[in-house]
Amino acid sequence: MFKKLLMMVALVAGVCVHAQAPAPEANTKKDEATTSMVQLVKLRRQLLQANAEAVADKSNDSNYELHGAYLHITNGVMTTDDTPNANKAEYDEYNYIVENGVRKVKFPDLIGKQIDLASVTGVIHSHQVGDWQLTASRIKEMWDSTGIMGFFEKDAPEKAGRVPALPESHHSTALPFGVSQLIMIVVCLVLIYLAIGKGFEPLLLLPIGFGGLLANIPFAGVTAAPVMDTMGNMVEPGGFLYYTFEMGISTGLFPILIFMGVGAMTDFGPLIANPRMALLGAAAQLGIFTALIGALVLTICFDGINFFVTDAASIGIIGGADGPTAIWLTTKLAPDLLGSIAVAAYSYMALVPVIQPPIMKLLTTKKERQIKMKQLREVTKIEKILFPIIVLLLCAALLPSAAPLIGALMLGNLAKECGAVDRLSDTMANGLCNIVTILLGLSVGSKLAAEKFLNFETLGILVLGVVAFAVGTAGGLWMAKLMNLFSKEKVNPLIGSAGVSAVPMAARVANKVGLEEDPSNFLLMHAMGPNVSGVIGSAVVAGVLYFCCK
Repeated sequence: MFKKLLMMVALVAGVCVHAQAPAPEANTKKDEATTSMVQLVKLRRQLLQANAEAVADKSNDSNYELHGAYLHITNGVMTTDDTPNANKAEYDEYNYIVENGVRKVKFPDLIGKQIDLASVTGVIHSHQVGDWQLTASRIKEMWDSTGIMGFFEKDAPEKAGRVPALPESHHSTALPFGVSQLIMIVVCLVLIYLAIGKGFEPLLLLPIGFGGLLANIPFAGVTAAPVMDTMGNMVEPGGFLYYTFEMGISTGLFPILIFMGVGAMTDFGPLIANPRMALLGAAAQLGIFTALIGALVLTICFDGINFFVTDAASIGIIGGADGPTAIWLTTKLAPDLLGSIAVAAYSYMALVPVIQPPIMKLLTTKKERQIKMKQLREVTKIEKILFPIIVLLLCAALLPSAAPLIGALMLGNLAKECGAVDRLSDTMANGLCNIVTILLGLSVGSKLAAEKFLNFETLGILVLGVVAFAVGTAGGLWMAKLMNLFSKEKVNPLIGSAGVSAVPMAARVANKVGLEEDPSNFLLMHAMGPNVSGVIGSAVVAGVLYFCCK
């Protein structure tokens, strides 16, 4: 037994030794790669040492300093950034130091130094082959990179010491950058409180608020773009919210996927049963054009506000009370205003139970609020299946620019109503919609940057948003009252307020106010007609504005 055990141990040991023994060819390649890396490190140290001596030489007028430079290795030849015939301006982004907030471009007096490295090809950043001195200096600078010090910054880090780019379209905050970030963190905490403590659109306000927290943490870099060298190689990857935003918001993908989920959760039966309710949804879009005109008026009247037509169109869509539509249009026309517009749109959607009832009671009489409507007819399955197809074909024929939103909405609804793809409709309405909601909220929150939010333009957007919402509510009420002048079957004006597309909250509010006047007057299903037509209406208006302003 003991002999068998010894034989097994010997066999295992032999296998291990054989596995660890590299082939002669592999050994050669490994030695070449090791030698090349050693040469690389030695070269870098020589360059830094020579450069330091040149800077220290007071008799030399040169004060060039190598900072974050690149070592280019092409066809076995390594050079510094300052190769002959190189355009130095291309390297300004990476070869500079900042002293006391002033940017100083530095280039080493090392032009033309070359070493053959036959087995290496590529571009290697200096800090990737750094030595202990560089690491030690970074440790000393660690305190300056803490969030506490970040709140004392006067300028945004990416702007400090750099040559200014093109003038910005919108004014930045006059407050110091660090203070602005601190204020925005408080604003984001308020959004999180409203989501958790008050239940105001928690599914979106919570990720939006948390995304804003991440975006305003000093030096965190979660929204930073990737750093690329002049040869197109990535030096440093971007923050994860940068990629999320670029993938889902800049492309318009997330709002479209949200619409797909909304379609899978929406019942268009009340609208099909009573098609004239579409007029109420159309009338509620009055708020969009009111806010659009208001934004242009503010630009004329106030020097601190600068809204272009594209900005005004994006602000106006807040009046539709449709968050995904507002995001989709804003990313197309006014991406700089995305944070303010998205927060305004979702905040007012969450405040439907607060904003709408006073307007509803102000513009209607008690007698009108007590109007009872007859029960809706039963809608057949074939009608529900044909409805999304017909709507999409009409959209394709009349307004192709609205096809992305309308198409996604109708695809989700068709999957729900046909009964043949329950797994797909369930995924659209639940799993997919929930995942996209999280990513959408974080991406929108990443745009709650201090310099983009704390200014007079944001205040103007918030004011115009609530005005648009109020006018949209009033538009639906007025249209219902107008319809009663020409119709034998009276319409309770309260359901007109549901023409804004805050589904299904606006319909529930209309039903609640109706029950307060008459406990036996149930308006929920009647209000769902204008409510879902408002979703279609806001998407159509967004398509019109995009076509006219792009």
